[in-house]
Amino acid sequence: MSLQRSVPISPRCSLSESLHGVGGARRRWASCRSQSSLFAYSARPSPIVLKTDSTIDPSEPKNLDASSSASRSGPYSATCHPSGTAGVMGASSTSSLRFLEKFVCWSTTDGEEAPPFIICNDPLVKKELLSSGHKLTSDSSIALGKLRQKRLFLEQSGACCIIMPCQFLHAWHDEISQGCSVPFLHIGDCVAKELKAANLKPVEYGSNVRVGVLATNDTLTTKCYLDKLDSQGFEVLYPDKASMEHTVLPSVDAFKKGDMEGARNLLRVSLQVLLVRAVNMVILASDDLVGILPDDDPLLKKCIDPLDALVREAIVCARIPRP
Repeated sequence: MSLQRSVPISPRCSLSESLHGVGGARRRWASCRSQSSLFAYSARPSPIVLKTDSTIDPSEPKNLDASSSASRSGPYSATCHPSGTAGVMGASSTSSLRFLEKFVCWSTTDGEEAPPFIICNDPLVKKELLSSGHKLTSDSSIALGKLRQKRLFLEQSGACCIIMPCQFLHAWHDEISQGCSVPFLHIGDCVAKELKAANLKPVEYGSNVRVGVLATNDTLTTKCYLDKLDSQGFEVLYPDKASMEHTVLPSVDAFKKGDMEGARNLLRVSLQVLLVRAVNMVILASDDLVGILPDDDPLLKKCIDPLDALVREAIVCARIPRP
């Protein structure tokens, strides 16, 4: 889904004017999505918050500690550009805009200016990758080549880190990031590390902590999280084919048609199916699923918007002191 909307961007960015606050209020145009394909979501962060030495208000991520994964020693540790500029690349206007709104809003809650950023977005690339499915075809090779060119453009423009808000693209993160000279954040890494830091306890005795992944493109998007969560000791569960066909996808369809009650009821069923399987948290791994439930719905306490973790890590990376 592509959002055709022109928004002026500046260091403090007028995007934040459309937010009433980080702690749970919805955006002014929240009701537009079901009528004109615009997206609606809450600016609230998910309940899992990055743990650092300093206290972070879950509703207002700020004063982020540079000891996070973005600043730890590694192959990219000494290559960040001194400008502290975040390079944002994507194939979804919805994801990119959602990321920028949170990035600017959260990074300015302490009175500081938002870190500078450069954005390069091309929704046509996603269509080319979708048409290729899981196979590496000539179309997908061309699309990945375009994404690598955009990544190189951001590097040469002075980006200190690269961020892809579009979760779908992370299925090809390795191919796109190959040879990158600066940190290229992976949304699965960001979520897995925050879940690990949260020290969750298994719902059922004798089992591992289980994390559910709910997505509209279940196979490709789940790939973004499966290996990352597994490496941290989590067991990953996702809906079976019947649940996808009868609850998850119909929920999104109902939302796009303006049937809010139907969309919410179907999404609640989808979440309950995972929760009864002793899942601790459910990752809402699609922009289409974020914003369906109202802010006060108790089921949201068991849900994570993975973009939140990516935003927090990007702010940390951009705020690392540089000579």
